[in-house]
Amino acid sequence: MRLLAAAAVAAVLGSLLLGEPVVLFTGTELEQVVVWQLRAPRLLLGAVAGACLGTAGLLLQESLRNPLAVPELLGVSSGASAAVGVCVASGVALPGAPLTPALLGAAAGGALTLLAVRGATGPAAVLLIGAAVGSACQAVLLAATAVTDSREQGVLVRYLLGSLTGTTWETLVPVGVGVLLAVPAVVLVLPRVRVLRLGDDEALSAGLRPARVRLAVLGVASLLVAVVVGPAGPVAWVGFFAPRLAARIGRPSAGTTALLGALVVVVADLVARTALYPVELPVGGLTALAAVAVGLLVRRRA
Repeated sequence: MRLLAAAAVAAVLGSLLLGEPVVLFTGTELEQVVVWQLRAPRLLLGAVAGACLGTAGLLLQESLRNPLAVPELLGVSSGASAAVGVCVASGVALPGAPLTPALLGAAAGGALTLLAVRGATGPAAVLLIGAAVGSACQAVLLAATAVTDSREQGVLVRYLLGSLTGTTWETLVPVGVGVLLAVPAVVLVLPRVRVLRLGDDEALSAGLRPARVRLAVLGVASLLVAVVVGPAGPVAWVGFFAPRLAARIGRPSAGTTALLGALVVVVADLVARTALYPVELPVGGLTALAAVAVGLLVRRRA
């Protein structure tokens, strides 16, 4: 944990610094604006995004007892992205946007996948059905993108790749509302998930109804994903490798998973912003590459 805490502090300082340590408190007025009005909210959104996606992945994997049960493969992320994209393309402004359409889309995509996988057995079946639902949502999103003008298409393409560009303190207001709703929900479902991961029979003997618990988990995971996808787009695969990394270091708890997810997204955003400066890389692309590396590492040591 000390190493993780040190890495988190280094990532925070690296995201805020402008090349000289004194800039944080004694820089020019312009430098202070860049640090505290642009870098700080962007850093906070990245940390919240990673923590939410990591926690959502942990809840889904534990409740379904499937390491492939991640938001990207259950239609949750793609459903949220499709709903936001359709709202942008059609000009529909729902109250509480972008959190509201992202939440509705995430819940619809996840519910469709769970209905489709009823009766299916094995991780491969869940993977294939979830991928099919995700592809259908992507098709809806691409159709929405196709009917927009060139300026909106550029915005949607950047959104689809996952980006923290343009984050301000105002952006974080709906995110904060979502987090305030999600944290108590996670606290409520987490003990039930711990029982459910022992097996359906054990859950029934403990007085739980597995189907209802999984439905509740889906709702909580949808809220966690919507908090991120609304302002930042689909930051890919954090829900897969954050729980894997936490398990690998021997601390598969929700707190460690959230910390690892936050750390990965903050570091990925720092690399995205500085690697090819002034060109900015998509954060979602870098997290996808990180997921491939983690997957290969886990498979090699399995």
